[in-house]
Amino acid sequence: MHLGALFIIRHVLTSASVRETARRFQLSPSTVSAAIRNAETELAMKLTERASGELVTLIAGGGVLEGLEPITVAIGELCRFAGQVGAGGIDEAWAARIPVKIVAIERFLEVADQGSINRAARRLHLGQPQLSLQLANLEKFLGYRLFERQAQGSVLTEEGRRAYQIFMAISQAWNDLKSAADERYRRSARSLRIGSIIPTGSESWVARCLGLLVSEWNARRSNNAISLVSMTADDLREALKSGRIDVAILDSVFGLESFRHRELLQTDMVVIAPPHSTQTSVTDLVAAHAICMPSPRTGLGHAAMAFSDERAANRRFRSRDITAADSLPVIVDLVANHGYVSFLGRVSAMPIANKVRIVDLDEHVPMSYHVAFNHRKAAADACAVIIAAAARITSEAVAKIDGVRESAA
Repeated sequence: MHLGALFIIRHVLTSASVRETARRFQLSPSTVSAAIRNAETELAMKLTERASGELVTLIAGGGVLEGLEPITVAIGELCRFAGQVGAGGIDEAWAARIPVKIVAIERFLEVADQGSINRAARRLHLGQPQLSLQLANLEKFLGYRLFERQAQGSVLTEEGRRAYQIFMAISQAWNDLKSAADERYRRSARSLRIGSIIPTGSESWVARCLGLLVSEWNARRSNNAISLVSMTADDLREALKSGRIDVAILDSVFGLESFRHRELLQTDMVVIAPPHSTQTSVTDLVAAHAICMPSPRTGLGHAAMAFSDERAANRRFRSRDITAADSLPVIVDLVANHGYVSFLGRVSAMPIANKVRIVDLDEHVPMSYHVAFNHRKAAADACAVIIAAAARITSEAVAKIDGVRESAA
């Protein structure tokens, strides 16, 4: 990382705008975006994301912003040291282009602490000419001699001592940020990251699969700790591609061609309706009730929209009174308590049959759930546990419903 990039990042996190930062510092948006990506790589964390076209600073970004504050103050001192000031304060465009890298700063500090380029070069495992050239480039950029070369070594000049104080503040603040990042990286390297579609609730087969996975995994005393996250199918695919997760449970096979994946289970789509509703067909249910369904970013939402477009083009499926909600617990609550209808896979609807009515569609609409995973052996091991858990849980649910039907008969 170089100082200009850190100055840029601080302003992006403050303004929550790449374009505004680019205009302010007279840079291209791609340059600003590259600075953010490089910082996220260095710090092993996501700082921002786009939501509805807006740049959102994540919670972790707030901590980094606080950590960048002493670096920003030191960069301001460096601007004044180099004479890059004006009537309105420091020259921000110059500050955003400071090419001095953190590694060059640390090498300058090492030479100053050792009092000798030779000794510093040996400790840094560098050639003396290479280190001397870096120091010469730093002096040229700042416009001052920083060292007096003497027979017994190199001694800081008055300007060098001032630069030392500035660079020491930057180095200490950056090392504080990096040490936290290094610990996150070590935890991440050990952790097995599991992503899943959003469960309908604690009783759903997805939630129970993940619960069984964690329980059995920890009982084995595995070296890989498990971390869990739920998101939409589209987000799960992106997270797999970027390496942010190792395993994904999805309600769609679309886009999994480049991953190892296996089918978890097959089911069909059903309508879930209010428990006291009396309509028996999809057409009547839709005519009498408001609709809430997952967005097309989910496999379930995509399948439901495809069904509605193909089979009920004249109904309200396409109208504005459809509420999209990528939260299955909210959808279940709307159906159970507020008179809405929605769509689910039968395997997801069975555990909540005491809360909603399950109504079959006029035509069989198949759905399948899959588990995708990366190259890690731990990921493949976790998939085997998930597949076994899904088979056990869904067979238990079917047996329970069959038992209820037999007793009712």
